[in-house]
Amino acid sequence: MCRNIRQLHNFAPAATTDEVRAAALQYVRKVSGSTRPSGANQQAFDEAVEEIAHVTQHLLDHLTTSAPPKDRDVEAARARARAAVRYA
Repeated sequence: MCRNIRQLHNFAPAATTDEVRAAALQYVRKVSGSTRPSGANQQAFDEAVEEIAHVTQHLLDHLTTSAPPKDRDVEAARARARAAVRYA
């Protein structure tokens, strides 16, 4: 999986529409191998992002878990700590 795509499920507060769309955009970029599609492919690229964002939101809305929601700030601090160790 692309390292730029982050887990969106089971966070408090829930993932925003912008976060879902950003994940969809990263996925389409990875699959297509293009960060900026040509003019001929732009419409297909944009449609794919919107469809994947819609399906991703549907998935997030229907997933269930018995685990307590994770705190975004705590998880971000853990990620920064891991990165500091990795890139030190």
